[in-house]
Amino acid sequence: MKKRTLSARERALWDLVARTVKPLKPEKAAKEVVPPAVPTADAAPENPAPAPTPPAPPAAKPIKRLPPPTGDIDRKTRRKLARGSVRIDGRIDLHGMTQEEAHRALAGFIERSAARRHKVVLVITGKGSGGEGRGILRKSVPHWLTGRELTPHVVSFGPAHPNHGGDGALYVRLRSRG
Repeated sequence: MKKRTLSARERALWDLVARTVKPLKPEKAAKEVVPPAVPTADAAPENPAPAPTPPAPPAAKPIKRLPPPTGDIDRKTRRKLARGSVRIDGRIDLHGMTQEEAHRALAGFIERSAARRHKVVLVITGKGSGGEGRGILRKSVPHWLTGRELTPHVVSFGPAHPNHGGDGALYVRLRSRG
């Protein structure tokens, strides 16, 4: 496909827009200097209207965002949990609940556990049985733990040791509030 060049009017509009943008990485943007457009006599309009200067965008307040849960507890911590040298501060069993009930129960449990400054909790989902569509809580809970509602409380999570439920349970590490 043949590369199309911008007309003088399009280039002027682009330059106007480009001046209003704040670069994500200023040090990189300083290196990439775009040469000014040279208008040609045949492409320039007879009476070009001066382009209106757009108002400066309001300064955005920086939003403090917590990193999302990693989705996997490190092997060392999992081993300590299995041996009992790291205590499980709380547990919730979601067996027999609908998705809606389980989501509400999990959110409340995680928030209460974080308020009580628990470090590690156990979430029992069950393995699910039968064919297609079974084990829906087992599939859904990791998505809920990485969702916007629980991200402020969850550092990481991972499958539990067989003594604590194996594939049908998750260890969840919670953020310590200082």
